[in-house]
Amino acid sequence: MRNETSRATVARRLLRRFYSGVLGTRGVRYPDYPYTAALPFCTDQQGRLIIFISHLSEHTKAIEHNPHVSFTASPMVPQLRPEARATMLGKIGANDSPTSAARYLRFFPDNRRFIDIGGFSFYTIEPHHVRLIAGFGSAHWLNGGNVLAARLPIADAEEDIIEHMNDDHHDSLIAYCRHVHGVEATSVQMVGIDCDGFDVRADEILLRFEFETAIASASDARAVLVSLAQAARS
Repeated sequence: MRNETSRATVARRLLRRFYSGVLGTRGVRYPDYPYTAALPFCTDQQGRLIIFISHLSEHTKAIEHNPHVSFTASPMVPQLRPEARATMLGKIGANDSPTSAARYLRFFPDNRRFIDIGGFSFYTIEPHHVRLIAGFGSAHWLNGGNVLAARLPIADAEEDIIEHMNDDHHDSLIAYCRHVHGVEATSVQMVGIDCDGFDVRADEILLRFEFETAIASASDARAVLVSLAQAARS
């Protein structure tokens, strides 16, 4: 059970590390074949995947017919084989939560124009199974529910933390990027924080910062962010 729990945490953190992947659906025109396309995504506070697609897309037509989908998140690198990656199998459904929409649009603000155009909707994938490829020779099937984090108070504090960091701690965000990722950025903005880590847009590049151990509350977040700021400046 410990191995299952540990691997589930690895899988959730891995999914949070990426910002694009490949959605697979059963097409209506050719139902015997899976249809795939690359899409940006973010996770919600518990680790479900949030995507944004047009009502005209083949995926939307397929989802209306069969909501069972797959989504693979992996790094886009020349040598994929040794890299860790994960595939979520689950049931997709429309997501009309303003919180989910706001979170997604912080990650991908350019997609806001599609809301003005109309015909685009947010969807969430509820995981049933997750395939974790932890590295060469390390592959595991996981229960999808185990991959999700518990609902924690940090979820309700996210927007306040983001506003505070962006308004009052711009220098710290710059220092984080330099210290953790070796990125010298001038324009920085925190776009998300969850129990596993936080995300920063640095000169239009999204960077993931993982917490060493999961946090639960705003006070936990403050302690970790202060500690990271001190380490970044030492």
